[in-house]
Amino acid sequence: MAFPPHVVEDCMGLLKLFSDGTVFRSNIQFQEKPSPTQHDNLVLFKDYIFHKKFNLHLSLYKPKLDDGEGNNDNNEKLPVLMFLHGGGFCFGSRAWPHIHACCACIAVALRAVVVAPDYRLAPEHRLPAAVDDCVEAIRWLQRQGHGGDAWAARSVDFDRVFVFGDSSGGNIAHHLAVQLGSGSREMEPVRVRGYVLMGPFFGGVVRTRSEVGPPEQTLTLDMLDRFWRLSIPIGGTRDHPLANPFGPISPNLAHVKLDPILVIVGGNELLKDRAKDYATRLKEQGKNIEYVEVKGKEHGFLTHDSCSQVAQEVLQVIKRFMLQNSD
Repeated sequence: MAFPPHVVEDCMGLLKLFSDGTVFRSNIQFQEKPSPTQHDNLVLFKDYIFHKKFNLHLSLYKPKLDDGEGNNDNNEKLPVLMFLHGGGFCFGSRAWPHIHACCACIAVALRAVVVAPDYRLAPEHRLPAAVDDCVEAIRWLQRQGHGGDAWAARSVDFDRVFVFGDSSGGNIAHHLAVQLGSGSREMEPVRVRGYVLMGPFFGGVVRTRSEVGPPEQTLTLDMLDRFWRLSIPIGGTRDHPLANPFGPISPNLAHVKLDPILVIVGGNELLKDRAKDYATRLKEQGKNIEYVEVKGKEHGFLTHDSCSQVAQEVLQVIKRFMLQNSD
């Protein structure tokens, strides 16, 4: 007698993995047209398809300059910030309203072009699919620097590109830094100058103090573990190299040349100790890395309220990092 498939993983009722491998996703996908934000009158944005095979899109944001159309009188070239959204590798999209609002805010605050790609989600597409897709997003940017879309390339300084990853996007940013190496020479004319990891989503079998400490409101340890079970390759553990950069089977990064990295984490995050350990270990290896802890803040504080005072202060830290690494 055949038994019907049963649920083996349930993410808040929004995502269910069944015993036969099928996946249910709620139709609440937040893919509707983003609602207007207070920064929409200060930016221009346009959607592009960057990966035809998987039908993946990105949004490109430009602050309105002198002519109100993303151009200026003195031919100023703007740096690029590639924004990789979070969501535990299982959720998230550039089209979610708070991500749209954050990207618009960043474009204005940093006077930068923001490129926000989507990537394939787990468990339908387990890691390293998300990393591979973000590499393709950088290759799309590279094509714009070689005579691609005129509007996308206008006023863009392809020599000053920074990668910003939030949560799982921060994990992806780390793997991009390792894969592309210092100077990202294979991506010319794109030159990645640095990486910003915001509350990076790293894992490990051995618990950290912040993981077993007082729970935060945004994330729970059960939720983190479920995200890992759904996203890492079948048969892997939280010490898989894609989850734990310093796990027992992870590659040694001592001799890997990395561009500058800025790690920012909330003081109340479950992921705080992993982020701090990551920064400490890379610094001990001689890497150019800076660690910033924002007191009293929980996971996702920047993206969920990008117009708050503390978010604006963090954006100024990022702006300083970009200026320091633009020469």
